[in-house]
Amino acid sequence: MIEIPRELAESQAMYNGEEGRAFIAGLPQLVDGFLDRWELRIDGPSMYGMCALVLPVVRADGTRAALKLQLLDDESEGEPVALRVWDGDGAVRLLDHDPDTGTMLLERLDPARMLSHVPDSREGVLVIARLLAHLTSVPAPAGMRRLGDIARAMLQRTPGALERVPDPEARRLLADCAAAVREVVDEPGDRLLHWDLHFENVLASDRAPWLAIDPKPLAGDPGFELWPALDNRFDAEEVRWRFDAMTDVMGLDRERARAWTLGRLLQNALWDIEDGRPLDDGQLEMARRLRASLPS
Repeated sequence: MIEIPRELAESQAMYNGEEGRAFIAGLPQLVDGFLDRWELRIDGPSMYGMCALVLPVVRADGTRAALKLQLLDDESEGEPVALRVWDGDGAVRLLDHDPDTGTMLLERLDPARMLSHVPDSREGVLVIARLLAHLTSVPAPAGMRRLGDIARAMLQRTPGALERVPDPEARRLLADCAAAVREVVDEPGDRLLHWDLHFENVLASDRAPWLAIDPKPLAGDPGFELWPALDNRFDAEEVRWRFDAMTDVMGLDRERARAWTLGRLLQNALWDIEDGRPLDDGQLEMARRLRASLPS
């Protein structure tokens, strides 16, 4: 028997509705099938995020691994593609993959040694920046979802969304974010992006100090990668330092990186508006500080 965390079931129902509930209901049978198919045995309690169930397992040859089961969608379908490109260099290694379900067998990292456990947030930001500099140094493979398409769709949705924002200052701020995206949308980049590299998506292993996990990859400009490290353990007074440090380490043009980061904030705001949630005050403050900043 496997334990399906209540939080995972609730998040699947919230974000994926009937499809998410069906995924949760089918997990026990799906797990049994892959334990048999890949000759695995469970080796500890289940782990989970908002989207996936992860089971520590051992292969028949004694290799410790992790079985990741998730609902296949536009974001998750690119994960094994990106992991194969990186091939364990800066990211978790993919051992096996089932394209029909999106189920993956991954090398086992150490969840007890997560970057979020590092006391110094600045040290953590620099770790993420160095990982991103390496991961985004390669071009995205053909067929990867593209930042240009995402950005153009955001700009099309923005006018209608802004009509639903009652506060005039917030409305102007989001309009400025959209204006920044319009300046760069025709040059969206072609690098392989992780998209979600925050403190809890960086784990230690015996073979490397830190490795990235759980990419939601796309092809685009590395400037679109900065937001998670600016948002984690958010401190308004740290925004400019983190932004400058990351752009330095990654060798980015600051004006373009600022535009794409404002685009990321616009993306989050559009999701909030369209889902009927209030705008996040921390996100708005980050946008204010980035809008006011100038490259050094």
